[in-house]
Amino acid sequence: MNSTTLALLGGTPIAPHVKPQFPAFDRATIRAATSLLERGETVGLGRSNATIAAVEKIISAYHGGRQALVLGSGHAALMSALMGLEIGPGDEVITTPYTWGASTSCILAVGALPVFADVDPVTGLLDPAGIEGAITPKTKAVLVVHIYGQPADMPAINRIARRRGLFVIEDGSHAHGATINGRVVGNFSDAAGFSCMGGKLLATAEAGYLVTPHKDVFWKAAMMGQHYGRSGEEGFPEKLKPFADSLVYTFRLSPVIAALFPGQFRRLDAQVKARQENMAVLAHGIKDCPAVILPTPRRGFASACYYLTMNFNPDAAGIARETFCKALIAEGVGAWPYVPDGIHHWRRLQWKRYDGPKPFWLPWLEAAQTDYTALDLPGCDHKIEHAIEICCVNYYKPAHALMKRMAAAFAKIMDNLPALRAYQHEQERARAKRDSRIVAAAKRAAAAYRPSKTNRTR
Repeated sequence: MNSTTLALLGGTPIAPHVKPQFPAFDRATIRAATSLLERGETVGLGRSNATIAAVEKIISAYHGGRQALVLGSGHAALMSALMGLEIGPGDEVITTPYTWGASTSCILAVGALPVFADVDPVTGLLDPAGIEGAITPKTKAVLVVHIYGQPADMPAINRIARRRGLFVIEDGSHAHGATINGRVVGNFSDAAGFSCMGGKLLATAEAGYLVTPHKDVFWKAAMMGQHYGRSGEEGFPEKLKPFADSLVYTFRLSPVIAALFPGQFRRLDAQVKARQENMAVLAHGIKDCPAVILPTPRRGFASACYYLTMNFNPDAAGIARETFCKALIAEGVGAWPYVPDGIHHWRRLQWKRYDGPKPFWLPWLEAAQTDYTALDLPGCDHKIEHAIEICCVNYYKPAHALMKRMAAAFAKIMDNLPALRAYQHEQERARAKRDSRIVAAAKRAAAAYRPSKTNRTR
């Protein structure tokens, strides 16, 4: 075997590599966190804590002076955005079915109803054209996800929202540093939530933040999700003080984790730029590969490159997506579909036939007679069936030579398609043989335990 033979079939991988550690923290950041531990300063109830105050100031500056609230997770940030906008029972929120579940569960958690609109079949982003048809008299907001770091079409979505009197919420958890005409995502809405856990572009440990241009939204979000000590902070509205109490969700952030933010923000732009350049090299190298279809770049829209998404073309490859991904992984290219299925298909939303542990939201889905199984979302279904993603988060340093080798892996696979088809056929035969043995064994076991006629109960 040699380098021309696929690694999956015993050849030499074309792009073996060890990914750089991520997240990584500089010495100043580590010292700041350990200093807080040494002093026992692990709790911060708000801006009375110097670390929390400093971080919220940094976030605000990054987002053009918007109000900033640090929280314990990205889910907490999205739920706080909804609560700050006073969205709750009886309200509907239009959102995407193609993403991680937090952008739906936060809607359920405040008692509102998720309404799924379709997505673009190549990017996986919420399609503005699908939003119009999903609006009802109960619609209160649109929750947009910048999936994979790709900015959604916020200008178009905002035009619809303004015309129909709707709030707009952004989920930027994949998209720190993504821009539209030079303006960072999170700055196109009434409120935006970001996850900052250790696997995100702005990585800490487990954290998130909310940004909003509206002071009242900020303070109502703080009232609902943080210690009532926030009511003593400068700027807290007098009209809200009679309602500040400890009936809150505990979404606050420890100063120890907050101390990780400044260093990560200092390096964010350079890391995003390196990822963008790396992914540009990789995308250029595979743009003519007939087995995959890449999203068409949009003028003025710059992805933060959390993942590189593409669609698999089985007709051009003549093999299954699973086989193609296995071959890429063997060559050193991590590739797989990120979203397992459209959220509207998930079992815990199907109140009519659900038989598992009961989620608290099922009663109001039933009361509203919400039937997600009846939805026709062809863009989402197409993306689910064809998507392949490559995680970019670790490639935060220039690595153009590696990107070219990764691109060469696609060409290598295309050159070896006959061998891959034979491999897949053999795997299918082995699977069918194994399944038939299992069925036969089950039948023999059933026959062995079948009572005889003389022993059957009359």
